[in-house]
Amino acid sequence: MPLRVAPDATFREALAAADRPLAGMWVCSGSPLVAEICAGSGLDWLLVDAEHSPNGLESILAQLQAVNGYPVTTLVRPPVNDTVLIKQYLDLGVQNLLVPMVNTAAEAAAAVAATRYPPHGVRGVGSALARAARWNRIPGYLARAGETISVTVQIESTAAVDAVEDILAVDGVDAIFLGPSDLAASMGHLGEQEHPDVRGAVEKCLRAARAAGMPAGVNAFRPETARGYLDAGASFLLVGADVALLARGSEALAAEYTAGGSTGGATAGY
Repeated sequence: MPLRVAPDATFREALAAADRPLAGMWVCSGSPLVAEICAGSGLDWLLVDAEHSPNGLESILAQLQAVNGYPVTTLVRPPVNDTVLIKQYLDLGVQNLLVPMVNTAAEAAAAVAATRYPPHGVRGVGSALARAARWNRIPGYLARAGETISVTVQIESTAAVDAVEDILAVDGVDAIFLGPSDLAASMGHLGEQEHPDVRGAVEKCLRAARAAGMPAGVNAFRPETARGYLDAGASFLLVGADVALLARGSEALAAEYTAGGSTGGATAGY
């Protein structure tokens, strides 16, 4: 008799159960070994990134397998809000999506529809072939697949800030996440994530999420920035990245032990 298995808890459920903000980190190297190291760190969640990192379907699958069993929730960010790509991610077993560059309620609704089978969405049916259903070893997967998936949409443009209340009202959106880097660029402040106007836009969205009863997170590598956003109501944070930690750590070693060590990256961007 085949083993019957259950899906993991979603990020939606982790946020609902938390009695404090959840701290996470980017996993950008594409390495299952690095992902596993990060999974055992004690952080609450990981974000495997495929928008700005060398991750394809095979490496995402390997990282999901590497972190399985660790007490951490894993989100995956696709490179684009695309129905076909999201279908492939879900079939791999991705349960928690962070969808980038969602600028309107219609785009948020499209992201949600990509995660739902008809008649509630447009996800293609292939559970017998897919890790998502553990090859039909998860009882009743088709009927309750939507319950096993969480959708977080990324607010990272002036258009998205203007539309944030409408985005928050989309059924099936479980959380929003603020991206200060792209937001700064869209506001004419490229590379100035700490600009007062950028901070103000982020805090506006945090207030809107709180008013809507929706969890909201933000990228904040600097501890003082993270504390400020926590005070403003953020319920989850990304506070570092595997590749950034390696870059800064190796630079610190070079600065300590060689005459020509570079410290040019000492101020981490995000």
